[in-house]
Amino acid sequence: MTTTIYHNPACGTSRNTLALIRNSGEEPIVIEYLQHPPSREILIQLINDAGLTVREAIRQKGTPYAELGLDDPELTDEHLLDAMLTHPILINRPFVVTSKGTRLCRPSEVVLDILQNTQQGSFTKEDGEVVINAEGQRVAPAK
Repeated sequence: MTTTIYHNPACGTSRNTLALIRNSGEEPIVIEYLQHPPSREILIQLINDAGLTVREAIRQKGTPYAELGLDDPELTDEHLLDAMLTHPILINRPFVVTSKGTRLCRPSEVVLDILQNTQQGSFTKEDGEVVINAEGQRVAPAK
């Protein structure tokens, strides 16, 4: 199975996740979901396979979340899904699908749990945080 990432190139977490996938030696299928949103069925499958609720899969920051009143606890999953499909920026990112599972990779190093291959070298996030050291070992995040 090929790895697929639902990617937003304007998002640092998404860029870091894509770079970690590539650092494992794999070239994933990259779906820029703002230009090519998933179908309702695929979105539901991504959310379910990642073990999330629909509400957990909604992005609030930098989206019309508040303006649309999506913080209303009375809204159904169907209503929330309709909003996500109408405004794909509301879909949190990046979702990654591999043969080992589906994850919403926030933080980006969550992707390491579902990659087939180990990291091929050291890796530092865009913000300077070291994730994989020169020995190829995962580094615990700073507290």
